Amino acid sequence: MADIKSLDDLKSAVGSAPAAVEAAPRVPVRDKLGRSYATGKRKNAVARVWVKPGTGKVVVNGKEMAVYFARPVLQMILKQPFTVANVEGQFDVYVTVAGGGLSGQAGAVKHGVSKALQLYEPALRGALKAAGFLTRDSRVVERKKYGKPKARRSFQFSKR
Repeated sequence: MADIKSLDDLKSAVGSAPAAVEAAPRVPVRDKLGRSYATGKRKNAVARVWVKPGTGKVVVNGKEMAVYFARPVLQMILKQPFTVANVEGQFDVYVTVAGGGLSGQAGAVKHGVSKALQLYEPALRGALKAAGFLTRDSRVVERKKYGKPKARRSFQFSKR
């Protein structure tokens, strides 16, 4: 093997590196009905989300969004991906969500809507990714350990 004492020697020993492979441009992913599908997760909630062009109607588990998520904060969470992508009122959303509580379900729907939007229109990916909506929030409740009243809480120590 040749004596390599500098970076230039290393470059000449390796030779020309293969050209950087460019990523293929993203293509829209739609089913035969013109919808895009994605799953979103948050805490213990899992949401299945279908997105298609429409008037902005959101149906969650067969109910209107305002009925299922009665709190305005949860409705705002669901609308965030549309406002960031600047496509309010352009897509109909059909969601089935299960598990967890309402807050976790709202977060799961937001994650699923963001993923489905970027699959339907790949140009929206940059804005949604910059806002952090495509990243799954992996924080879940820690399990309870045996010999403890809660996950980490211990019984009160008594010296005598």
